[in-house]
Amino acid sequence: MGVQGLTYLIEANPEIYQKFEFSESRLVIDGCNFLYLLYFDSGLDLIRGGEYAAFEDLVERFVNALKDCGISPYVVLDGCTNLTGKKYETLLSKSLDRLQKAHKAAVESSQEKVLPQMASLVFRQTLARLEVPVAQCYLEADQEIAALAKEWKCPVLSNDSDFFICDLPGGLLPISHFHWEVVKRIGSQSYIPSKIYYSSRFCKVFDIEPQLLPALSSLAGNDYVQLQRLNASIKWAEFAPAVNGKSPQRLKGLLCWLKDFKQPMEAFEAALGLLRELSEEKKAEVMEGLNLGMEEYQLPPSSLKRFFIDGVAPPFPEVEEEMAGWVLLPLTQARLNSNVLHVLLFSSINLSCPVGRADFPSAHLTSRPIRQVMYRLLLGETLVNENDREGLQLKSFQVQPAASGVPEELELKSLNQAEPSVCLQVLLEALGVPEACLDGLQPHLRLLVAVTCFWLQRAEPKPDEALLKALLLGVSHGDSLRQQAALKREKKPLKLRLDADVLHSFNQWQGCLRQSVILNQLLGFPLPEPQIARCYQGTLVHRLVHMLRTEQQLEPFLKSEPSVMREYKNMLTIVSL
Repeated sequence: MGVQGLTYLIEANPEIYQKFEFSESRLVIDGCNFLYLLYFDSGLDLIRGGEYAAFEDLVERFVNALKDCGISPYVVLDGCTNLTGKKYETLLSKSLDRLQKAHKAAVESSQEKVLPQMASLVFRQTLARLEVPVAQCYLEADQEIAALAKEWKCPVLSNDSDFFICDLPGGLLPISHFHWEVVKRIGSQSYIPSKIYYSSRFCKVFDIEPQLLPALSSLAGNDYVQLQRLNASIKWAEFAPAVNGKSPQRLKGLLCWLKDFKQPMEAFEAALGLLRELSEEKKAEVMEGLNLGMEEYQLPPSSLKRFFIDGVAPPFPEVEEEMAGWVLLPLTQARLNSNVLHVLLFSSINLSCPVGRADFPSAHLTSRPIRQVMYRLLLGETLVNENDREGLQLKSFQVQPAASGVPEELELKSLNQAEPSVCLQVLLEALGVPEACLDGLQPHLRLLVAVTCFWLQRAEPKPDEALLKALLLGVSHGDSLRQQAALKREKKPLKLRLDADVLHSFNQWQGCLRQSVILNQLLGFPLPEPQIARCYQGTLVHRLVHMLRTEQQLEPFLKSEPSVMREYKNMLTIVSL
């Protein structure tokens, strides 16, 4: 989403913004946009699989800053996205770009903007622990965010330029101008210094009618109107005068041109008149795209307001008869991953592209048997398309649901009523671990150990002793690592050379853990969900592997309580059986 060039234009005209001392208000947060920007701007390592304890600490400090100022946050997250839908070209282009960045980061050890696999789960777990209200939409969240903020007349926090187009009575607080790290005080009142944007101010500065803002987005080119098709013929910059001998910006010219119109359709018809070389058929296609782009800004009544107040899940717009209605509430609560809905609606799933070399096999191949059990629970015997990488290409692979391991009577429509013991057996059989193996472990370690057993059996190449020990040392020292992160976040990149084989192996483990967490959610949490920020630190496990392989002494690095080392040795014994 987003209007290309609009943020740059607004930043170049700072009089559009107003200074704002923000306090004592609701705040609707664009959760996915904020998550990405918070992690990418944190200075945390991006290439070794995630600095989750430090990221958890960062999220907690952000929430505490809001609460100190009397701000009540409401976080809204995206749901599933269909790669075969009307935005196919845009979504495919973004996925390919992420794949290229993931490969470049692994080859060059560069800090590309590729989100670690479990960062989203850490974000959600931290918000849940801090009792921050969260809603996960069924599909994309932009309209729901804007509709809720409009009804509550409160600001939106986001850097998505689409919100510059929306009519938000409470305004938009751009994340890049929201200085939550420097809470200030006037008397007894604390506030966050920020800048606020109102669409009315934008229209006044550029002298256009407010109802033309959605038309501006469509004509500028968006997910529905490809720029090369519309703007190859129309040179919008020619409609604005040059300033100091410099050519004007494209959007500035488009805004000058729009001054002559009152309604969007007038502007669209005039724009088509400028496309003289296009056939009538092509013009009709462009007009359809322009109108589709406009629909994004026609806000329906908020479907999340009742959820946040009364805890009632919104109705699904196109519920199919075979879909189990019970899944809607845990989906909206973000207690059930949106991949579940993606499989139910589209019989497909889009797999992430973690940092890794493209000449290695996809790390997601290792965790496929876990997903196959999920497919069986959701769709029975229906094939599922997994959208994954092969080299530097994205491909769709047909995957058969698991042939065994799921009792016939365990159907989706009644899965929420199944006996916990049955669900536990399904989960453990998927991971190939007998329940007796987990006896004696603390509850929060059971899923982690079961996943590690699965990883040892399935990973290619098979993990060596140094990888296993480094991983379990990191898991057993989770609480102390979180405390260290709260005292001082590590911002300097690890100097140790990136080992692509180690990275690939730990990518496989994280993929197995993530899919096991999703399966555990679907089965109603037969095992406690592990707190990810306490069980994996990318730079730590990479450093530990190096130390173990070079026979360096670990005692100075990990000064452990006897109970912690007993826990480590217990886990090591179980997974080595």
